[in-house]
Amino acid sequence: MNHMDPESILGLARNFMESRILLTGAELNLFTLLTPVPLSAEEVTAKIGADLRAVTILLDALSAMGFLVKQSGKYHCPPSISPFLSAEAPNSILPMILHMAHVWERWAELTGIVKGSRAREKPTAPAQEAEELRAFIGAMHAIAAQFAPRIVAAVNPGQSRLLLDVGGGSGTYMLAFLQAVPAMRGTLFDRRAVIEMARERLSEAGVLDRVRLVSGDFYEDEFPTGHDLAFVSAIIHQNRPEENLGLFRKAFRALTPGGRIVIRDHVMAPDRTRPKDGAIFAVNMLVGTSGGNTYTYDEIRNGLTHAGFIRVRLLQSGEHMDGLVEGFKP
Repeated sequence: MNHMDPESILGLARNFMESRILLTGAELNLFTLLTPVPLSAEEVTAKIGADLRAVTILLDALSAMGFLVKQSGKYHCPPSISPFLSAEAPNSILPMILHMAHVWERWAELTGIVKGSRAREKPTAPAQEAEELRAFIGAMHAIAAQFAPRIVAAVNPGQSRLLLDVGGGSGTYMLAFLQAVPAMRGTLFDRRAVIEMARERLSEAGVLDRVRLVSGDFYEDEFPTGHDLAFVSAIIHQNRPEENLGLFRKAFRALTPGGRIVIRDHVMAPDRTRPKDGAIFAVNMLVGTSGGNTYTYDEIRNGLTHAGFIRVRLLQSGEHMDGLVEGFKP
């Protein structure tokens, strides 16, 4: 157990301050703006249409935190930072930071949600919905691109020839599978707006000719059939157990006899306190969904078994969202 004392507890209580400063810097796109040339606070204020006093205080705080460098009254984002936070950088994690800014708003309601007074959903304008979706899919790619080759290696898909990637996002895992198995083809199933992002990414990667893109809603629509591997990645945490059972049954129908399903998600210890990331992510599902949670291996196994799968086993557990559970269609 971590050592707790008043100083460390107060430090944890204050952590949100630096986090919020970073999120606001990202939302204002300051790291992109200040990468090419240094600018004064007055120049930044004019470019983003803001308040000079507020901009100056924010820029100084970002400089104190190490995200900007202040010299001779001008600010710039240094080369050690800009590849991560500039929108122009190819491997920028800015989409993930922007997604966290949306998450921040939901977490602010946590106390009320725990007391049973979930805040009423505010209506979202279509343009904002599209922006949040792109931020979310971009964030998922930023995370998945680091982990995908390792996850695919653990899945060991060597004999599989037709992959169904359920809720496959912009195709990060699909690409990793196709690179690992040159003889494989795939079907990526996701919402129409996401499918267009996948078309763009997979086309740039030169593998679009090996992928069938199918738009649909995995709560409402059946999955395309004839696959020998179904990959259900980072989905079950947003569902109630009965919704996951429906998802598993659809995957079962989409597989050929002998086909395999692989679930990637947090896989919790029986007491639900480990891994720590999974316990915290369950809170994220509490504030962000009506019934989502993180699940134990036994809960996942029971759902797969009820859906008809056999030989269910834990391929790997993990500290992050890298737990893998597999099952087979008889």
